[in-house]
Amino acid sequence: MLSEKLQAIHKEAVAAFNAAKDSKDLYELKVKYLGKQGPLAGLMREMAGLSKEEKPLFGKLVNEVKQGLEDHYSQREAALAQAELNQKIATEALDLSLPGPVRARGARHPIQKVINEVVEILSRIGYSVRTGPMIEKDWYNFEALNIPADHPARDMQDTFYIDESHVLRTHTSPIQIRTMESEKPPLRILAPGSVFRCDSDVSHSPNFHQIEGLLIDRKVSMADLKGTIAYFVKEYFGPEIKIRFRPSFFPFTEPSAEVDCSCPICKGKGCRMCKHSGWIEIGGSGLVNPKVLAHCKLNPDEWQGFAFGFGMERMAIIKYGIEDIRLFAENDLRFLRQFEA
Repeated sequence: MLSEKLQAIHKEAVAAFNAAKDSKDLYELKVKYLGKQGPLAGLMREMAGLSKEEKPLFGKLVNEVKQGLEDHYSQREAALAQAELNQKIATEALDLSLPGPVRARGARHPIQKVINEVVEILSRIGYSVRTGPMIEKDWYNFEALNIPADHPARDMQDTFYIDESHVLRTHTSPIQIRTMESEKPPLRILAPGSVFRCDSDVSHSPNFHQIEGLLIDRKVSMADLKGTIAYFVKEYFGPEIKIRFRPSFFPFTEPSAEVDCSCPICKGKGCRMCKHSGWIEIGGSGLVNPKVLAHCKLNPDEWQGFAFGFGMERMAIIKYGIEDIRLFAENDLRFLRQFEA
């Protein structure tokens, strides 16, 4: 009878599961007895010969036996897994004194380190950071900074144009304009970030980094500007460093000045870095042009200001004696590891 066959299969399967030596053997026995080609599946096919009254009763009995075997399999599987684990613990040894695998660690890029240092120094005297978009409207990148349409800075060899009214920003000065439009003075801000110009050689890159400073307040003079830059240079390069200002021209400042510092490498004696002059140019500066203030709806008779800007690659080159600006973008680990903390 089918019921007797069912009991025999159950008894045989339980004995086989109990006799399995490891998890692999146990799984093969599960496939043998509970799989689609196993004896239980064969019995289900033989149910066709039963009467209508016997079929549901026998089907229920088969399902109960199948569920019982699956539960027994799960218990036996857990017992074998634990036994195998115990065997491993008893026979295998782990030497905890052996060094683990050496994994490469990341570090801040030298440009980011320089930006952080500049921000930290100037934050001591009240400056805080502002940011802005890299794709800028013509108004913010040129017009509001007193750079009219016929100015040489508009030339295609200097600027990446997106369309007639948008460019990749050529400096971080647009952040100053946006800040003066959205915040009320007095202001002391820093504007770090990537800038883009059509230029590429040993000392220039089409994508480089600047940080610009802006102060807007009442009764601001060149003396305030010179004092701020002198403070920063001595904190960044060292107290022995000297600075000098050379008259220059920028459309957005009046008067304007280039800023030089005595060479930190040779201490002003003359070397390859400073081209044997003893001085290195580090940035530009000046009092904010009254036209720029007016564009930002600030009354030049009430508010004055000064601005300054430094190239971060240049500051890193001067401080660390790096000879090729392209090293900053090559991701050569031999170069980058020199700047790990």
